[in-house]
Amino acid sequence: MDFKILIVYFSHSAHTKKLARLIQKCTDGVLFELIPQNAYPANYNAVVAQSKKEVEKGYHPLLKAMPENIEIYHKIFVGTPNWFGTMAPPVASFLAHADLSGKILVPFCTNGGGGLAHIGTDMKRMCPHAKVLDGFAATENNGNQEDVSHWLKMIGIEDK
Repeated sequence: MDFKILIVYFSHSAHTKKLARLIQKCTDGVLFELIPQNAYPANYNAVVAQSKKEVEKGYHPLLKAMPENIEIYHKIFVGTPNWFGTMAPPVASFLAHADLSGKILVPFCTNGGGGLAHIGTDMKRMCPHAKVLDGFAATENNGNQEDVSHWLKMIGIEDK
């Protein structure tokens, strides 16, 4: 390929990480996991309560690290669980702090049935100088290599 691909994602329960790895297999992209400085609780009800408050307030948690040399990447896949109809706060932190002007952003998410919801439109709003392609949504226990390959073809990204 004549361009570099970065796959940035946040995964609380490993579903989004699994989807990011499927995308990596198809694109030869570089994986980068977004990890908040303060980890989310493992308890389901506790993480739901905390994340709901954070999403409602537009909170952007501090991240342990940001991808380096972001300027070398042409396309950036951005993965998140669907939390209350939008991206998880660590992903919003990445988008708010990275210079993504002129980049092609490709959203993907895992969800319990809500699909992409507002993730793509929220990404466009946060990154007005980037081009945002049609995203991909997989339910928490779905999403396979064939589905990912088909989606990549639909949005004009060649399988490796």
